Amino acid sequence: MDGLTVIGIVVAFSAVIGGNYLEGGAWHLLINYPAAIIVLGGTVGAAILQTPKNILRRALILLIWVIKPPLLSQKKTIKQVVSWAEIARKRGLLGLDTIIASEKNIFIKKGLQMLVDGTCAAKIKQVLENDIILLKQRDNDAAGFFESMGGYAPTVGIIGAVIGLIHVMGHLGSPQELGPALAIAFVATLYGVSMANLICLPVANKLRAHVNRVAIWQQLLVDGISAIAEGDNPKAIEARLSGYCL
Repeated sequence: MDGLTVIGIVVAFSAVIGGNYLEGGAWHLLINYPAAIIVLGGTVGAAILQTPKNILRRALILLIWVIKPPLLSQKKTIKQVVSWAEIARKRGLLGLDTIIASEKNIFIKKGLQMLVDGTCAAKIKQVLENDIILLKQRDNDAAGFFESMGGYAPTVGIIGAVIGLIHVMGHLGSPQELGPALAIAFVATLYGVSMANLICLPVANKLRAHVNRVAIWQQLLVDGISAIAEGDNPKAIEARLSGYCL
């Protein structure tokens, strides 16, 4: 699990709850189920309404990256590429067939297959870089789902506040019912703003950071596989890729 994610969540919500406590408020005053239903349901529903099914599916898949980001090591990948170059140098490109058979990553598998098939370096680079652009766009669109939730949440919170005020106006003759109605009004606004700024927008930005990291890792592979296709020796490839570790 990503420790920084846990730290961020704890610090953010501790600040809100702790600030409320220091102001003399009780923590249970921040709990209001009708307000939570309005804000959460309205926000999620609006975001789903604007999102195509394939992007929504991808967004749910990417959500795990918030707590369990993709394990990518530039140094290990460079060593892996250098080992491919050594195999190609000793046994020829067909020697990479066994690696392709056991490789699970689709991007790597595609690049190595093109290499074994004798595709020129320029063509390999063109095809794989086009894949990087398309994959990055797809994943950024998926991260945009959570960004859209961050945009809708405060507005839905205001809707909850208006609903609460409507109830207040309807119970002016019953003072005992004014408290709960006012609570929905103010807590809904708090939920909307908090959901946007403490959860949705940070999640979207974190996912975009991971998307960029994956794209850089894929570009490393493109440069490495292209270098093998050009016939560069393993040491030269290692030197060429070392910049990715800076």
